[in-house]
Order: sequence, then C-alpha cells, then structure tokens
Amino acid sequence: MNEELQNRLYNEGIVLAETKKRAIAFVIDELLLSFLLVFALWDAFSSAATTEEIINLTNAFVLEYMSMKIIYQAFFVMQYGATLGKIAMKIRVIEIKTLQSPNVLSALNRAIFRVISEMFFYLGFLWGVLDPSRQAWHDKTAKTLVVDA
Repeated sequence: MNEELQNRLYNEGIVLAETKKRAIAFVIDELLLSFLLVFALWDAFSSAATTEEIINLTNAFVLEYMSMKIIYQAFFVMQYGATLGKIAMKIRVIEIKTLQSPNVLSALNRAIFRVISEMFFYLGFLWGVLDPSRQAWHDKTAKTLVVDA
C-alpha cells in the first residue's frame, strides 16, 4: 500500500479489516447462499436417493449458483457497502478513490472477479492474505479495500 493511501486512511480513521474477519464473513455468506440454493431446489434434493444424484443436481445448477453469488455480492456491496456476512463481522467495502461504498460498476466488477477467483482454487483470496493492503484479486480489479465498519 502506498504512503499516500496510508495517510488518507489514517486521517479518516479507517482501519483495514483483519483477514480473520474477512474469512468469517466469507463463510457466513457462503453458508447463506448454499442454504438458499438448497431451499430453492428442495423438492429435487429431497427426491435424490444417492449422493451421486445430489452431486449431479448441484452440478446442473452451477451457473445459476454463480449468477446468484454475483447478484448477491454486487447488490449488497453497492447498496450497503457490505454483504450480510460483512455486516455481521462489522466490516465493509470502500472504493480507494472515494473512500465510500462502491458504485454499480465497481461492485459488479468485484463480484464477477470474486467468482473467477473462486474458480481458480481461491488463489485470489490467498493473494489477499499475502498482500500488504489485504486486497484480493477482486479488490485489486475493482480498486476497493475491506475496512472495519
């Protein structure tokens, strides 16, 4: 993180969110979305007799699930600056340029690249753990930071 940005954050009293808080928020969001998918497809899941049928059913709806994740992430980050998991962990997403909640394009960019990062074995998230500004790939592309609320 450059010195100018550090000074801006310090002057505004903004602190980067801990990796642990981000991880817990991630788990909360993933559990919520998984439960939503199972709820929406409950009839199909309940009629599946074997584990293989459940796996096949899940695979059949992978595009819908990824779309649901993108819409969820983009909407909540744009509207509230945080997903439900982030709200629970008292962290939020801000644009580096404005130090405010991301606009529509930034939130959508962040959501799409978040899913792409997941598809590449979560390497983008690992990058965020090792990065001094704690920016994962989706934060880098959207020019956002995750900070304490």
